[in-house]
Amino acid sequence: MLKNRMSTSAFRTFISSPRRYPAAALALAAVGVGVAPLTASAATAPAKPATAHVAPASVKATASTAKATAASTTKTTTKTTTPAKTTAKAATPTSLFAGSTTATLEPTGTVGSQSHITLDSDQWSNATSIVKAAEDMHLSPYAATIAVATSMQESKLQNLNVAVDHDSLGLFQQRPSCGWGTPSQLNDPTYAAKAFLKNLPSGYQSMSLHRAAQDVQDSFNGSLYSQWEDQAAHIVSTIVNH
Repeated sequence: MLKNRMSTSAFRTFISSPRRYPAAALALAAVGVGVAPLTASAATAPAKPATAHVAPASVKATASTAKATAASTTKTTTKTTTPAKTTAKAATPTSLFAGSTTATLEPTGTVGSQSHITLDSDQWSNATSIVKAAEDMHLSPYAATIAVATSMQESKLQNLNVAVDHDSLGLFQQRPSCGWGTPSQLNDPTYAAKAFLKNLPSGYQSMSLHRAAQDVQDSFNGSLYSQWEDQAAHIVSTIVNH
């Protein structure tokens, strides 16, 4: 940049009296004239907006709000559709005879050799009805063992609805003609079991199984009931403890 730049007042004097200045002064004046307008133009030129490529604050705020809303909606939807954890457990019925041991199921012990059969689902269902009947009547686990063993001898735990011995029917081969009930009643496992159980002798707890059973059934050979005691006790134990 030129250090000895012509002042404005000198330039005006020069214009009014050109002959007082040599040619070099004229050249310097020309330079001064050319520079001054450029400087003025630069000073007065409008500045470019500094925020030409920056999104307005309101736009940014709107975008942020939309993003936050979307995130909140997604989070809420996820919580809504997530299955709630189930903390409550279904109540499991407890058998009155649960925890029964050999001592309570066979208090007098077995007599003679023991027999066993394989049970199907119907036989297990019938045995369960007998055990439930004993529980409902608030009898002992031994009463259930006696009843199951008796039914195993009489019908192999099958609910026989056709008489095979006179008019004997059902799990215990009880006879309608002897006052045990109607044919339809005796073919109801629960009814038949309770009819047997309520006729157990009062001292059955201290009696051998076959004697207690024979007291009710009055069979031609009461000793045959004893052969089923071991399996009957295991059947009752399985039903009440599982």
